[in-house]
Amino acid sequence: MPAEAGQPPPILTQKSDGVTTLTMNRPARLNGWTLEMMDALRQALDAAAGDVDTRVVILTGADPYYCAGVNLASTLRPAHPRRMRALIIQHNQALFDMFLDFPKPLLVAVNGPAIGASVTSATLCDGIIASERATFSTPFAALGIPPEGCSSVQFARIMDTANAARMLGEEGWKPTAREALEAGLVEWTAPHEKLAHTARGIALQWIAEGANRHFRGGSTRAELKAVNASESIALADAFLGAAFIRGQFRFLSRKRKWGPAAMFLGMLVTRPLWSRLL
Repeated sequence: MPAEAGQPPPILTQKSDGVTTLTMNRPARLNGWTLEMMDALRQALDAAAGDVDTRVVILTGADPYYCAGVNLASTLRPAHPRRMRALIIQHNQALFDMFLDFPKPLLVAVNGPAIGASVTSATLCDGIIASERATFSTPFAALGIPPEGCSSVQFARIMDTANAARMLGEEGWKPTAREALEAGLVEWTAPHEKLAHTARGIALQWIAEGANRHFRGGSTRAELKAVNASESIALADAFLGAAFIRGQFRFLSRKRKWGPAAMFLGMLVTRPLWSRLL
Protein backbone atom coordinates (compact mmCIF):
# COMPACT_ATOMS: atom_id res chain seq x y z
CA MET A 1 0.00 0.00 0.00
CA PRO A 2 1.53 3.36 -0.96
CA ALA A 3 2.15 6.04 1.63
CA GLU A 4 -0.53 8.67 2.11
CA ALA A 5 0.02 11.90 0.19
CA GLY A 6 2.64 14.08 1.85
CA GLN A 7 3.82 11.35 4.21
CA PRO A 8 7.10 9.45 4.13
CA PRO A 9 6.95 5.69 3.56
CA PRO A 10 5.59 3.72 6.54
CA ILE A 11 8.67 1.46 6.34
CA LEU A 12 12.16 2.84 5.74
CA THR A 13 14.64 0.43 4.16
CA GLN A 14 18.42 0.66 4.45
CA LYS A 15 20.79 -1.92 2.96
CA SER A 16 24.52 -2.36 3.53
CA ASP A 17 26.98 -5.27 3.67
CA GLY A 18 24.28 -7.92 3.54
CA VAL A 19 22.19 -6.33 6.31
CA THR A 20 18.79 -4.83 5.52
CA THR A 21 17.31 -2.62 8.24
CA LEU A 22 13.55 -2.04 8.18
CA THR A 23 12.32 0.86 10.32
CA MET A 24 8.64 1.26 11.11
CA ASN A 25 8.12 4.95 10.45
CA ARG A 26 4.86 6.22 11.87
CA PRO A 27 6.13 7.72 15.16
CA ALA A 28 3.08 9.98 15.57
CA ARG A 29 0.98 6.80 15.67
CA LEU A 30 3.53 4.99 17.83
CA ASN A 31 4.30 2.74 14.83
CA GLY A 32 1.03 0.93 15.49
CA TRP A 33 0.08 -1.87 13.13
CA THR A 34 -2.63 -0.29 11.04
CA LEU A 35 -3.57 -1.95 7.76
CA GLU A 36 -1.19 0.46 6.03
CA MET A 37 1.72 -0.47 8.29
CA MET A 38 1.10 -4.21 8.10
CA ASP A 39 0.82 -4.13 4.31
CA ALA A 40 4.03 -2.11 4.05
CA LEU A 41 5.86 -4.44 6.44
CA ARG A 42 4.71 -7.49 4.48
CA GLN A 43 5.95 -5.95 1.23
CA ALA A 44 9.29 -5.01 2.78
CA LEU A 45 9.83 -8.49 4.21
CA ASP A 46 8.88 -10.08 0.89
CA ALA A 47 11.39 -7.85 -0.88
CA ALA A 48 14.13 -8.74 1.61
CA ALA A 49 13.34 -12.44 1.30
CA GLY A 50 13.79 -12.27 -2.46
CA ASP A 51 16.89 -10.04 -2.39
CA VAL A 52 20.03 -12.14 -2.92
CA ASP A 53 22.17 -9.41 -1.30
CA THR A 54 20.18 -9.49 1.96
CA ARG A 55 21.57 -12.03 4.42
CA VAL A 56 20.07 -10.72 7.68
CA VAL A 57 17.17 -8.37 8.40
CA ILE A 58 16.94 -5.99 11.38
CA LEU A 59 13.46 -4.73 12.31
CA THR A 60 13.18 -1.62 14.46
CA GLY A 61 11.01 1.47 14.98
CA ALA A 62 11.26 5.23 14.73
CA ASP A 63 11.50 6.70 18.23
CA PRO A 64 9.97 6.97 20.72
CA TYR A 65 8.07 3.64 20.39
CA TYR A 66 9.05 0.35 18.84
CA CYS A 67 5.39 -0.49 18.16
CA ALA A 68 2.09 -0.01 19.97
CA GLY A 69 0.70 -3.26 18.55
CA VAL A 70 -2.29 -3.89 16.31
CA ASN A 71 -4.62 -0.92 15.88
CA LEU A 72 -7.94 -2.76 16.12
CA ALA A 73 -10.04 0.28 15.28
CA SER A 74 -8.31 0.50 11.90
CA THR A 75 -8.44 -3.21 11.10
CA LEU A 76 -11.96 -4.28 12.11
CA ARG A 77 -14.74 -3.49 9.67
CA PRO A 78 -18.48 -4.21 10.00
CA ALA A 79 -19.46 -7.40 8.20
CA HIS A 80 -21.69 -10.45 8.55
CA PRO A 81 -20.72 -12.01 11.91
CA ARG A 82 -19.56 -15.26 10.36
CA ARG A 83 -17.55 -13.33 7.79
CA MET A 84 -16.05 -11.07 10.46
CA ARG A 85 -14.99 -14.10 12.51
CA ALA A 86 -13.36 -15.66 9.47
CA LEU A 87 -11.53 -12.42 8.66
CA ILE A 88 -10.20 -12.06 12.22
CA ILE A 89 -8.86 -15.61 12.06
CA GLN A 90 -7.37 -15.03 8.62
CA HIS A 91 -5.73 -11.70 9.42
CA ASN A 92 -4.31 -12.76 12.79
CA GLN A 93 -2.90 -15.99 11.40
CA ALA A 94 -1.41 -14.18 8.38
CA LEU A 95 0.25 -11.56 10.60
CA PHE A 96 2.28 -14.08 12.56
CA ASP A 97 2.82 -16.43 9.63
CA MET A 98 4.55 -13.45 8.00
CA PHE A 99 7.27 -13.78 10.64
CA LEU A 100 7.21 -17.58 10.82
CA ASP A 101 7.61 -17.97 7.07
CA PHE A 102 10.42 -15.44 6.68
CA PRO A 103 13.39 -17.49 5.43
CA LYS A 104 16.38 -15.44 6.63
CA PRO A 105 17.74 -14.56 10.09
CA LEU A 106 15.64 -11.78 11.61
CA LEU A 107 16.86 -9.58 14.48
CA VAL A 108 14.43 -7.31 16.32
CA ALA A 109 15.93 -4.10 17.74
CA VAL A 110 13.39 -2.80 20.25
CA ASN A 111 14.06 0.93 20.59
CA GLY A 112 11.19 1.79 22.94
CA PRO A 113 7.91 0.47 24.33
CA ALA A 114 6.59 -2.65 22.59
CA ILE A 115 2.99 -3.75 23.09
CA GLY A 116 0.92 -6.79 22.23
CA ALA A 117 1.55 -8.39 18.85
CA SER A 118 4.81 -6.51 18.40
CA VAL A 119 6.16 -8.36 21.45
CA THR A 120 4.84 -11.80 20.56
CA SER A 121 6.01 -11.53 16.94
CA ALA A 122 9.49 -10.58 18.15
CA THR A 123 9.74 -13.91 19.99
CA LEU A 124 9.21 -15.66 16.64
CA CYS A 125 12.40 -14.08 15.29
CA ASP A 126 16.00 -15.23 15.70
CA GLY A 127 16.89 -12.74 18.41
CA ILE A 128 15.87 -9.57 20.27
CA ILE A 129 18.11 -6.70 21.35
CA ALA A 130 16.55 -3.98 23.48
CA SER A 131 17.38 -0.35 24.11
CA GLU A 132 17.45 0.78 27.72
CA ARG A 133 14.21 2.65 26.88
CA ALA A 134 12.35 -0.51 25.91
CA THR A 135 9.46 -2.05 27.82
CA PHE A 136 7.43 -5.13 26.91
CA SER A 137 3.68 -5.32 27.47
CA THR A 138 1.25 -8.14 26.59
CA PRO A 139 -2.01 -7.01 28.24
CA PHE A 140 -4.14 -9.87 26.95
CA ALA A 141 -5.70 -10.77 30.29
CA ALA A 142 -6.70 -7.14 30.89
CA LEU A 143 -8.32 -7.05 27.44
CA GLY A 144 -10.15 -10.30 28.05
CA ILE A 145 -8.50 -12.15 25.18
CA PRO A 146 -6.28 -15.25 25.02
CA PRO A 147 -2.57 -15.18 24.14
CA GLU A 148 -1.63 -14.75 20.47
CA GLY A 149 1.50 -14.86 18.34
CA CYS A 150 2.35 -18.33 19.69
CA SER A 151 2.98 -16.78 23.11
CA SER A 152 0.93 -19.54 24.75
CA VAL A 153 3.93 -21.84 24.17
CA GLN A 154 6.83 -19.62 23.12
CA PHE A 155 6.97 -17.40 26.20
CA ALA A 156 7.47 -20.31 28.58
CA ARG A 157 10.11 -21.83 26.33
CA ILE A 158 12.31 -18.75 26.02
CA MET A 159 11.74 -17.50 29.56
CA ASP A 160 10.11 -19.93 31.99
CA THR A 161 6.57 -20.72 33.03
CA ALA A 162 6.63 -18.28 35.96
CA ASN A 163 7.73 -15.27 33.90
CA ALA A 164 5.40 -16.25 31.07
CA ALA A 165 2.48 -16.35 33.52
CA ARG A 166 3.44 -12.95 34.92
CA MET A 167 3.33 -11.36 31.45
CA LEU A 168 0.31 -13.19 30.06
CA GLY A 169 -1.79 -13.43 33.22
CA GLU A 170 -3.64 -11.06 35.50
CA GLU A 171 -0.46 -9.40 36.79
CA GLY A 172 0.26 -8.02 33.32
CA TRP A 173 3.95 -7.69 34.12
CA LYS A 174 5.64 -5.16 31.84
CA PRO A 175 9.39 -5.82 32.09
CA THR A 176 11.99 -3.21 31.36
CA ALA A 177 14.90 -4.01 29.07
CA ARG A 178 17.05 -5.15 31.98
CA GLU A 179 14.26 -7.24 33.47
CA ALA A 180 13.52 -8.76 30.06
CA LEU A 181 17.20 -9.68 29.73
CA GLU A 182 17.22 -11.34 33.16
CA ALA A 183 14.01 -13.22 32.31
CA GLY A 184 15.36 -14.42 28.96
CA LEU A 185 12.84 -12.56 26.81
CA VAL A 186 15.63 -10.59 25.13
CA GLU A 187 19.20 -11.69 24.53
CA TRP A 188 21.04 -8.36 24.46
CA THR A 189 20.58 -4.81 25.70
CA ALA A 190 22.32 -1.61 24.64
CA PRO A 191 22.35 2.09 25.49
CA HIS A 192 19.71 3.76 23.38
CA GLU A 193 22.13 5.74 21.24
CA LYS A 194 24.14 2.58 20.51
CA LEU A 195 21.22 0.28 19.71
CA ALA A 196 21.46 0.48 15.92
CA HIS A 197 25.24 0.05 15.94
CA THR A 198 25.12 -2.91 18.32
CA ALA A 199 22.30 -4.58 16.39
CA ARG A 200 24.25 -4.19 13.17
CA GLY A 201 27.28 -5.80 14.82
CA ILE A 202 25.19 -8.82 15.80
CA ALA A 203 23.79 -9.08 12.27
CA LEU A 204 27.28 -8.93 10.73
CA GLN A 205 28.45 -11.63 13.15
CA TRP A 206 25.55 -13.83 12.07
CA ILE A 207 26.58 -13.35 8.44
CA ALA A 208 30.21 -14.21 9.24
CA GLU A 209 29.07 -17.38 11.02
CA GLY A 210 26.78 -18.40 8.15
CA ALA A 211 23.75 -18.37 10.44
CA ASN A 212 20.46 -19.74 9.14
CA ARG A 213 16.91 -18.97 10.22
CA HIS A 214 16.02 -20.62 13.51
CA PHE A 215 13.41 -20.40 16.23
CA ARG A 216 14.20 -19.81 19.85
CA GLY A 217 13.31 -22.28 22.59
CA GLY A 218 13.79 -25.29 20.36
CA SER A 219 10.52 -24.62 18.54
CA THR A 220 9.98 -25.61 14.92
CA ARG A 221 8.23 -23.67 12.19
CA ALA A 222 5.61 -26.37 11.62
CA GLU A 223 4.77 -26.55 15.32
CA LEU A 224 4.48 -22.78 15.70
CA LYS A 225 2.30 -22.47 12.62
CA ALA A 226 -0.10 -25.00 14.13
CA VAL A 227 -0.14 -23.07 17.41
CA ASN A 228 -0.76 -19.83 15.53
CA ALA A 229 -3.72 -21.35 13.69
CA SER A 230 -5.26 -22.59 16.94
CA GLU A 231 -4.68 -19.31 18.80
CA SER A 232 -6.21 -17.33 15.92
CA ILE A 233 -9.50 -19.21 16.28
CA ALA A 234 -9.60 -18.63 20.04
CA LEU A 235 -8.76 -14.95 19.52
CA ALA A 236 -11.57 -14.45 17.01
CA ASP A 237 -14.07 -15.95 19.42
CA ALA A 238 -12.85 -13.64 22.18
CA PHE A 239 -12.93 -10.56 19.93
CA LEU A 240 -16.63 -11.18 19.26
CA GLY A 241 -17.42 -11.69 22.94
CA ALA A 242 -19.33 -9.07 24.95
CA ALA A 243 -16.53 -8.49 27.48
CA PHE A 244 -13.96 -7.56 24.84
CA ILE A 245 -16.35 -5.37 22.82
CA ARG A 246 -17.41 -3.52 25.98
CA GLY A 247 -13.78 -3.01 26.95
CA GLN A 248 -12.92 -1.58 23.53
CA PHE A 249 -15.84 0.84 23.69
CA ARG A 250 -14.74 2.12 27.10
CA PHE A 251 -11.10 2.40 26.05
CA LEU A 252 -11.88 4.33 22.86
CA SER A 253 -14.37 6.58 24.66
CA ARG A 254 -11.70 7.54 27.20
CA LYS A 255 -9.42 8.39 24.25
CA ARG A 256 -12.25 10.47 22.73
CA LYS A 257 -12.11 8.43 19.54
CA TRP A 258 -15.82 8.73 19.02
CA GLY A 259 -16.11 7.12 15.58
CA PRO A 260 -14.46 3.79 16.47
CA ALA A 261 -16.12 3.89 19.90
CA ALA A 262 -19.53 4.18 18.25
CA MET A 263 -18.76 1.13 16.09
CA PHE A 264 -18.03 -0.99 19.17
CA LEU A 265 -21.06 0.38 21.00
CA GLY A 266 -23.23 -0.62 18.06
CA MET A 267 -21.68 -4.09 18.09
CA LEU A 268 -22.36 -4.40 21.83
CA VAL A 269 -25.99 -3.25 21.68
CA THR A 270 -26.86 -5.48 18.75
CA ARG A 271 -24.79 -8.49 19.84
CA PRO A 272 -27.79 -10.50 21.13
CA LEU A 273 -29.07 -10.48 17.54
CA TRP A 274 -25.95 -10.90 15.41
CA SER A 275 -24.31 -13.46 17.70
CA ARG A 276 -26.97 -15.95 16.56
CA LEU A 277 -25.45 -15.74 13.08
CA LEU A 278 -21.99 -16.90 14.13
